[in-house]
Amino acid sequence: MRVLVTRARDQAEATAARLAAMGHEPLLAPVTEVAPTGQPPPPGPFDAVLVTSQNAVSALAAECPHFAGTPVIAVGQRTARSLRDAGFDQVREAGGDSRALSNLVLRDLPPGSRLLHPAGRDRKPEPSGALLRAGYEVLTWICYEARAATDLPADVTEALRAGRVDAVLHYSRRSAELFCDLVRRGGLGEALAGTSHLCLSPDVVRGLRELVGLKLLIAARPEEASLFELLARTAPGPGSQPPQSRC
Repeated sequence: MRVLVTRARDQAEATAARLAAMGHEPLLAPVTEVAPTGQPPPPGPFDAVLVTSQNAVSALAAECPHFAGTPVIAVGQRTARSLRDAGFDQVREAGGDSRALSNLVLRDLPPGSRLLHPAGRDRKPEPSGALLRAGYEVLTWICYEARAATDLPADVTEALRAGRVDAVLHYSRRSAELFCDLVRRGGLGEALAGTSHLCLSPDVVRGLRELVGLKLLIAARPEEASLFELLARTAPGPGSQPPQSRC
């Protein structure tokens, strides 16, 4: 199948390589560009570092000596692997989402623990909100920002107009919302009718609510491996069939 990947370019390229190995034809349409903010981390020490996105790993790696010996809790398997590759040796994995990460902290660290959450400028309130309410001290370090793309690549626009995209992978609610904006701006709404949109979680689906006629599918677990399992069970979309109309 021809599969459209909407995540930031460095992550999209890694996903594309895995898709190609599975026999799919990937198309890249990064809806965001991740860039460091340059802000220094708050002064330590910390009882643990909470990493909810792979986008934070490079910023953490640049400050690695400051966190020597500090436990790092990663939201999921891929983020944990990236942290280990970056030189962190005390990495624990949560269950793939912010609730699982919060539960791990609640189970293993006492209230009052001082926690660092390296995050993006646009971020969800969790897990910080739940942990603050439970009596933890959570300091947020805005170490990266995801800048919105202004348009879709020309080859992607052409493929969408021609009905030559079978499936689209969505990894976050914000990226799904940005994709919707770019689709509307390009007049591509009707061209997407019948395509399968594979989402990492129910929250991601909400980012696509303004588009109609989509086949919305949700991964069983909030991790890429589960998204690929879902893709393997997904029938091809419109493929080379042209859309009925263009908007």
